[in-house]
Amino acid sequence: MDLTPYLESLRSDLSAAAAPGGPETTRAADLLGHALEASARLALLQALSDAAAEITTRLHGPVVDVRLRGREADLVVTEAAAEPAAAPQPAALVDSGDLARLTLRMPEALKAHVEHTAAAEGISVNAWLVRAIAAAAAGGPPAGPSPERGRGRPGKRITGFAQA
Repeated sequence: MDLTPYLESLRSDLSAAAAPGGPETTRAADLLGHALEASARLALLQALSDAAAEITTRLHGPVVDVRLRGREADLVVTEAAAEPAAAPQPAALVDSGDLARLTLRMPEALKAHVEHTAAAEGISVNAWLVRAIAAAAAGGPPAGPSPERGRGRPGKRITGFAQA
């Protein structure tokens, strides 16, 4: 997008506004118009960047960027990467209502790891084991956050335009 026609229109309007003041005022307006060109171009670019950022926040998926090429601004629309689908919840196996007791033998190091993981997620060892077994029986990975990923929201990112 060539910004030159917009800047020429601004200079022309400034000259037309100064015309009733006489030739000296018109000459001063022309000089002022040329001196303000860089500032006006920067203001237009900032307005385009702000508009692109606002459009991006209202679209759910595509991202609009303003890229500078010389003295021209290009608007570029890119599709955001699709977020992975949520893992299915193995609710049918867990919520049957009947409970059964099971004795489970495991190495001491694994037991300590399970206790640490359950505590990090804020649930009991029993609840963690039931969830892990239900997910394994359903053929998926264990549900819930792993201790390595932390409690953040994976898959979220921030994009935009920065100017110094």
